[in-house]
Amino acid sequence: MPSLGRLHLITDTRPGRDPLGVLRAALPVARAELVVQVRVADEATDREAYELARQVLALCRPYGATCLVNDRLHVALAVGAAGGHVGADDLPVRAARRVLGATAVLGATAREPVAAAEAVAAGAGYLGVGPCHATTTKSGLPDPIGPEGVRAVAGAVDVPVIAIGGVTAASVPALRAAGAYGVAVVGAISQAADPARATAELLRALAC
Repeated sequence: MPSLGRLHLITDTRPGRDPLGVLRAALPVARAELVVQVRVADEATDREAYELARQVLALCRPYGATCLVNDRLHVALAVGAAGGHVGADDLPVRAARRVLGATAVLGATAREPVAAAEAVAAGAGYLGVGPCHATTTKSGLPDPIGPEGVRAVAGAVDVPVIAIGGVTAASVPALRAAGAYGVAVVGAISQAADPARATAELLRALAC
């Protein structure tokens, strides 16, 4: 699997948001340390997902940033993304690995050690673990697991653990101390008054 950046930015495509504008601000700061996960609303069409992913990939390429597509693996293949990420309601990890191929980046969502180990055995190259803290960017999530939940998962697997859910620059040190390789954010960058500055703050926290 290619080297994985420590800062994952998940696109915010809710009404009134500007995911491409946010990405244009974050990329010059984070460069190859940024992994962009293209996530669209369930009701978005495949054409809409394809167009967003195509534009994201074009923006990422000059900076060496990694572009992944969440959930819709056929879109990842269609645009030539580095890989994808699957959640609990998406294709099983083993099936997703067959779709993407042996060399693609494949992430899976996990929140406890047994499921995490099973996902890695099935072919996941990294894990998105959370929600770590309360968040409003996605509804219907289970209760937060906190740094201790991250620690339990990180101790059970040998792939990068990416902490997600209500992550801010202030919460990064505790997550890193718990074994998180990196973090995934939506609001911490997309809802910031200055996305470039927010990106730099997150990167500084990750480097500590």
